Amino acid sequence: MAIIRNYTTVEQSRKLAKFLLIESADGWWTALNWQETEYYIEVKQDGIDKPKKCVPCWSLSALLNLLPNCTDIVKEEADTENEKYMCTVGVKDDIICTFGNNPVDACVAMIEKLHEFNLL
Repeated sequence: MAIIRNYTTVEQSRKLAKFLLIESADGWWTALNWQETEYYIEVKQDGIDKPKKCVPCWSLSALLNLLPNCTDIVKEEADTENEKYMCTVGVKDDIICTFGNNPVDACVAMIEKLHEFNLL
């Protein structure tokens, strides 16, 4: 059974930070050395600045808040151990689908696709 992440990876976070508002992030990746230690911390809401060396991070909840209300995420039935999740969004008269190994990956793929089509 796969472990389901509830936040974006450092790589995903760096991509999303190029076109999403940083204020939409609800956490930060921070580390002394990215190759050795990475960990996730929540954004402080009491006026304390973000950590010095960091990348904004989005939880599954924050990602869903960025997507249209008509977004749906479902786990596809699979006969293998590799689980797949599908994210669908109804846009105008069309439906856009993306896939991922977990709900976060499916949402990130959808956000990237909507951005690519200038729909986000």
